[in-house]
Amino acid sequence: MIDREELHRDGYALLRGAIPAEWLDDLRTAFDKGVKPSDQWPVPRGADWRHSLLDLDPKVQAVCRLPEMLAVVGALISERFFLAQVEGREPLAGGGHQKLHRDLSAHRPGDTVSALAYFDDYGPENGATRIVPGSHRPVLGEPPFDFNDESRSMQLSGSAGDILVFDADLVHAGTRNPTGARRRSILIGYFAEPRYASHVETANLRSIRMDTTDRFDPSGVERKRRISAR
Repeated sequence: MIDREELHRDGYALLRGAIPAEWLDDLRTAFDKGVKPSDQWPVPRGADWRHSLLDLDPKVQAVCRLPEMLAVVGALISERFFLAQVEGREPLAGGGHQKLHRDLSAHRPGDTVSALAYFDDYGPENGATRIVPGSHRPVLGEPPFDFNDESRSMQLSGSAGDILVFDADLVHAGTRNPTGARRRSILIGYFAEPRYASHVETANLRSIRMDTTDRFDPSGVERKRRISAR
């Protein structure tokens, strides 16, 4: 059961053990097979991360469609939405640090939601994500967020199979991986339906190969009616 008040107040949900444990070995294999060097992507990726092209893998697609996660995504977006992209990311030893930032909604607050699905255990020892709960909707009159101020940030920790779902306006960041321990994950993007035209225009630059024409109701239920990708 989704606590909608808490979800919209905090801007995120951490779904413990959302990925079936028996899927994890296949998902790790798909990640490792899809790894491509930074300069082999249309837009070069950060050199201190390992990036994996895996959006056509059936098991990865199944993770992107887990009902529990889609229900949270739908509650955050609050209108019909689509699965826009998914790629693998892993911080290398000594790398992965990011300054606190927002990914930003496109047309209206809440029209973009991201999810990080973890294939390995994660925590401070391998560069787990930092978030600032409640930072996605600044209070009227509140001063601009200071992205250099880490006092409100919280570093996550948990187990392989967990999924973090968050509003794109939530302040967050990657953290340096001090030990080099594996921390494979997939970053998934979900967009409100009105974003589809602009999504198609940039899909090639983002190495998106998968079909993105399926639609989901705000409840998270998938509708197989496809649209013309104009």
